[in-house]
Amino acid sequence: MNTELRSHGWFGRKDKDGIIYRSWMKNQGMPNDWFDGRPVIGICNTFSELTPCNAHFRDHAEMVKRGVIEAGGFPVEFPIMSLGETLLKPTAMLFRNLASMDAEESIRGNPIDGVVLLTGCDKTTPSTVMGAASVGLPTIVVPGGPMLNGKYRGQDIGSGTHVWKFDEDMKLGKMSQEDCEFAESCMSRSIGHCMTMGTASTMACMVESLGLTLSGAAAIPAADSRKKQMAQLSGRRIVEMVKENLTIDKILTREAFENAIKVNAAVGGSSNFIIHLCAIAGRIGVELNLEDFDAIGSKIPLLLNLMPSGKYLMEDFYYAGGLPVILNELKDHLHKNVVTVTGKNHHENISGNTTCYNADVITTYDNPIIEEAGCVVVKGNLALNGAVIKPSAASPALMKHRGRAVVFNSIEDYHERIDSPDLDIDETCVMVLKYVGPVGYPGMPEVGNMALPKKLLEKGVTDMVRISDGRMSGTAYGTVVLHVSPESAIGGNLALVENGDMIELDVPGRKLHLDVSDEELAKRRNNWQQPAPAATRGYVSLYIKHVMGADKGADMDFLLGSSGSTVTRDSH
Repeated sequence: MNTELRSHGWFGRKDKDGIIYRSWMKNQGMPNDWFDGRPVIGICNTFSELTPCNAHFRDHAEMVKRGVIEAGGFPVEFPIMSLGETLLKPTAMLFRNLASMDAEESIRGNPIDGVVLLTGCDKTTPSTVMGAASVGLPTIVVPGGPMLNGKYRGQDIGSGTHVWKFDEDMKLGKMSQEDCEFAESCMSRSIGHCMTMGTASTMACMVESLGLTLSGAAAIPAADSRKKQMAQLSGRRIVEMVKENLTIDKILTREAFENAIKVNAAVGGSSNFIIHLCAIAGRIGVELNLEDFDAIGSKIPLLLNLMPSGKYLMEDFYYAGGLPVILNELKDHLHKNVVTVTGKNHHENISGNTTCYNADVITTYDNPIIEEAGCVVVKGNLALNGAVIKPSAASPALMKHRGRAVVFNSIEDYHERIDSPDLDIDETCVMVLKYVGPVGYPGMPEVGNMALPKKLLEKGVTDMVRISDGRMSGTAYGTVVLHVSPESAIGGNLALVENGDMIELDVPGRKLHLDVSDEELAKRRNNWQQPAPAATRGYVSLYIKHVMGADKGADMDFLLGSSGSTVTRDSH
């Protein structure tokens, strides 16, 4: 009997409580010797048929169990709230913190020595990592994998990225409803999450670059048998991590976060990366602020030619060599004094596995696609705490722009007026969307990449400067300023913008300025009324009262830090 195992506090007891803990587990057919010192491995499964990206996770869980048993462990699978981007209203982001609480308390309250996180769709990765970080056990992540490339009438199409194109084509009469429905099936033709460098793929790259996955895990397509192999090997490895006491806090160091920021820039990752990494840092106790993303990542070149910043898809990324090739290209710029779930650093993990098999998909550091590609933080009187923009998905001609504000006071106001022929707007204007931040919407939805007015699309306009306190999908593109903080719903200056105001965006100068005097802003503030809360009961009310700003990861203030793994009282 291994008395050092956390699970021994349940299964190793020789009293009434021990009888209860063991006996009821035995109704599942578990033999006596499984309770005699085997490390208990929790498999945190975000499976749900309402989360299409994660609908194949039952198979993955079985493969993890196989690996755990092979390594002498005791696997126990448990569900938590699953978050799907495509169906969940008003936005999955609203419930990321709730799912993290579910993961945290499920891990802490049960006889678990180490945990495997099965993740896929955007919020399932950060929420489970946040929860696990607040407990502090040995932890490994098994990413669910991207879909196979979309194939539509002779061309590759990307999930999410082509949604915006198809929508524009429908508006312009270039695509019929019948054609669109056919393209839908072509776009989502296999199990897995978005195969563009959307937020799901970004999160997979994030956890691999942080050191929370086995090497090469991020890019393997969900339908590829090697994804199941990776799940099985992860099951084996977590048992060894428990024996080595390789806990998550030993992996998630400041240096690991800095490595992840650089890798995210090199792969053209989603701007959502910023908000999720900040939230994870807050849970593990690593100091990380918005300026770090600019200082550490903005000068890193783009090495991956993937939609929406390029032309290829995740399947191509995997065939070209996957993230180990990117890590190798960045080897002189990454911290070496880090440890990953293997017990080794990235340089040791990728040794002998760094060949690029398609130089058009993955370029070299010295010959990049874009010289400086990381997300940029802009500040000014319109974003006192900062806002973010992703230059690799934006138009170079709009990186310095001054234009007249066209203001939408809600997402409903935007939908009602955007395609009106009477809307006073041209391609030089700046579209401004208010009240879509964490408190305002609530939950900070992916609506920041507002579709352009139909009358401008008909003129051939393809991009405009857009500003909001919301987010945008990692699959989207355009010159879009996001995460404006403080948000409008709590009185940030974004709330005071009026139609006709002049706004200046200067990305090289890191500036976002509203050309209105302080005196005029003070007058407007005196006349401003804060909107009523979107909810007065339940979780949403709790969220509104306690959610922090986008610049702090939009976590809830009472969830910062860790409660550890100790539970002092029994249930009987």
